[in-house]
Amino acid sequence: MFLKKSSSQSAVKNIVTLNTYTDKKYIFKGDTYQPLNKLSYNTSNFITSYVSNKDLISTTINISRSIPNEDIADILDIKAYEELGLDQATNYIISSTEVEHSGEERAYHIFVAQPEVLDDLYLPIKQQTKYIDLIAPAPILYQALYRKEILQDSGTHSFIYFTKQDAFITFYRNGEFLYSKSIDFSLEQIYDKYCELIGEKADEKEFFTVLESEGLKTAKSEYQQNFMKIFSEVFITINDIIIYAKRAFQLETIDHMFIGSAQGPIIGLDEYSQNYLGLQSADLNFNYNVKNDEWYTDQLQYLMLLNSFDYIEDEDSVVNLTMYPRPPSFMNRASGQFIVANFAAISVGLAYPLFYLIGSYVNDAKIYALNIENNKLSTEAQKYKKILGEKKKEISALDTEIARVAKIYSGKTKTLTAIYDKKVNYRLKSGTLYTIAEDLNTFDVHVNGMYSQNDTLWLSMVSSDDRKFTEVIKHISDKYFEEIKQIDIELIKKDPESSYYKGLLKVELK
Repeated sequence: MFLKKSSSQSAVKNIVTLNTYTDKKYIFKGDTYQPLNKLSYNTSNFITSYVSNKDLISTTINISRSIPNEDIADILDIKAYEELGLDQATNYIISSTEVEHSGEERAYHIFVAQPEVLDDLYLPIKQQTKYIDLIAPAPILYQALYRKEILQDSGTHSFIYFTKQDAFITFYRNGEFLYSKSIDFSLEQIYDKYCELIGEKADEKEFFTVLESEGLKTAKSEYQQNFMKIFSEVFITINDIIIYAKRAFQLETIDHMFIGSAQGPIIGLDEYSQNYLGLQSADLNFNYNVKNDEWYTDQLQYLMLLNSFDYIEDEDSVVNLTMYPRPPSFMNRASGQFIVANFAAISVGLAYPLFYLIGSYVNDAKIYALNIENNKLSTEAQKYKKILGEKKKEISALDTEIARVAKIYSGKTKTLTAIYDKKVNYRLKSGTLYTIAEDLNTFDVHVNGMYSQNDTLWLSMVSSDDRKFTEVIKHISDKYFEEIKQIDIELIKKDPESSYYKGLLKVELK
């Protein structure tokens, strides 16, 4: 059986997979995988969940191969904020996975989640389990099918999956994630569309019973006709996404298509994929070699289980968006080290009094002899008191010197901190320059020269109308008021050799 725990994670004995959208929980214990009634805090449990595709923001980012590995994480975070237009004031949860064989530049799939969304989903879970080891993006879960060799990592595969809250299509090429897109046809939305078609609230339990057991080939005409209308829309939407994916990623064809749902296989979908997409499809329901008594288990639960084993073996193999990691072991925590250090200090402190208590009985016998010798030692003690007085004066002088050196050290520390802040937190002006240049073009104002010093830019502009200079200044002032301290045009004159006007624009950045 390919489900095999790593020996490096000896503390982990069970795998718990949970779907926070439906509150369904399973536990892999021994060789069985069964529903779990209640969550609890247990350090031997490895806790795994997933984020639905609709709650994710994703993109692909390319970076130069010359960037050092230790700087890649920071560069990817910066580019994610820039390319996705993320709010700079929000601390998003960002994780990535590198694309193999990406060409001249290194390519990374970026997955972004809002902390508020994760808190809404997982804080109630964290209160019960105290930690969540792995929160994987739903589209990445299929990666385990290739790592476990359930699917061959060749050709282009598409996966369509319907859950209660989301429905999404995912593309993999040669075993690597390529693209994912949500569609507005989750199982709950399909139920709502059915109610709209019949003009009344249908019995929800009956609806899903018919969909699960009979599907699109149901003998009930009122269901069959409306199912046909709804799933026609579904596959028209999917066809549009496939057309886009083929064009965007230069795909010649889709080699295999797998369709499934959290409720089980939907009968008749293979005919729709053939008619609307020209593709044969198979059920997304694989043999995972796991003992389970249920007739059907949500495939995402199984995929979370497979990804858990991969993550335990290699943490870099699975994208992880968790905000609630397992706390380090007691000895690796600062509090644990503090307690151990204090216990050791107390033990040493108690050992000395106990030692001297026993020795005191011996010392009593020597007190009389020592009192006689004490008189002789008094003179010598006075000598050492004098020496101690001199040493105290030396210590006082050294304390003064230490204070002077500390002041010098503090000044140098502040200087180094300022230099570091300049290097690390220095704001690139290239983005501002680029956007200002684009704005100039929209006003038919061209730049034929540029000069910058510190945070001040001088732009030499040319236009056929001097009034456009004024329009440009007003537009830039309104658009970039948060980034510009001062803007002024220092010179406007007409070129005597042509009909153009020249101007010198000064922009002082904050």
